[in-house]
Amino acid sequence: MEEQFIRDRLSALREEKQVSERKMSLDLGHSSSYIRSITSGRSLPAMKGFLYICEYLGVTPMEFFNENKATTLTQQKAINYIYTMSDEDVKLLIGFIERLKNANP
Repeated sequence: MEEQFIRDRLSALREEKQVSERKMSLDLGHSSSYIRSITSGRSLPAMKGFLYICEYLGVTPMEFFNENKATTLTQQKAINYIYTMSDEDVKLLIGFIERLKNANP
C-alpha cells in the first residue's frame, strides 16, 4: 500500500463530505494543519488517529483501504440503513435495485 493512496483517499473522502482540511483537523481535536500535513505527505496518522479519521468520514478501515471498490459516503449511508432493515425488507430492496438496473442497462 502506497502512502500516496492514503493521501488521495483521505482527500477524496474529505471532499465528498464537503469539509475543509482545516475544519476536519479542528473537529478531530488537532491543530488546523493536521489533515494538510497528512495529505501533503509530511506525516501519517497514528493508528488511533486513523481510526478517528475513518469514524469522522463515516467509513470503516476496510472501506478506506478498498482500492477496487471505493464506497462513497452516500453508498455508506445506504449500507448503514440496510443494516437496520429486516431480511424481508432487504430482499424487497434488492428486487427494486435489480428492476432499476434492468430498466437502465
